[in-house]
Amino acid sequence: MSMQRAGEAVEVLLIEDDPAIGGHLRTGLLANGYEVRWCRTGEGGLAQARQSAPDVVLLDLGLPDTDGVDVARTLRGADPEVLIIILTARADEIDIIVGLDAGADDYLVKPATVTVLLARLRAHLRRRPAASAGTAPVRLGDLVLDVDARRCLLGGREISLRPKEFDLLAALARRPGVAVSRDDLMAEVWDEHWFGPTKTLDVTMAALRRRLGDGTGVTVPVITTLRGHGYRLETPL
Repeated sequence: MSMQRAGEAVEVLLIEDDPAIGGHLRTGLLANGYEVRWCRTGEGGLAQARQSAPDVVLLDLGLPDTDGVDVARTLRGADPEVLIIILTARADEIDIIVGLDAGADDYLVKPATVTVLLARLRAHLRRRPAASAGTAPVRLGDLVLDVDARRCLLGGREISLRPKEFDLLAALARRPGVAVSRDDLMAEVWDEHWFGPTKTLDVTMAALRRRLGDGTGVTVPVITTLRGHGYRLETPL
């Protein structure tokens, strides 16, 4: 079955310098209906991304010319919507946190099978936003969240959120004042069968709080941490 989105095949940019791993991934992706462009350096991958605007980037961190974390950060800055999945041998928790904080949506540690990678891709692509007509914007104090347009306004000024940051805020804003468990947030924002690091929720939450904290002189709903349970978006007075 061809993997498609909006009537077109999903384009994957693979940035991997190892010929054996790269070839194996490319073959598996092509066999499952993805379009694949393969680059072996970070600079080459960035040039290709500027040229073709891929839907997905599969990124190794140990590249010969630059650190993959810097590549992820540049990719995210250029395209807030691109799906970035890091695929690397770096397994330490600090590396996972740095990779996610640089803008990656997912982090898989080698050796990860093509089957696992394909499952993660399908899960993420299922959760890519689709327009839904007629949904009224959520208003909480000076925060306005337009889910249909995927816009976040704070005091009339638009706040740029990464895809998962927006999804996380939307999940909380749909039920203000309600305690939402970590498990429910992971299932709703990521995937009900998520088996990657749950630290991704903490990293995304920290980034979301920083972005909402940029507003001055406005009423911002506070996200309260509920130790041992999850989070609650407080309704402004």
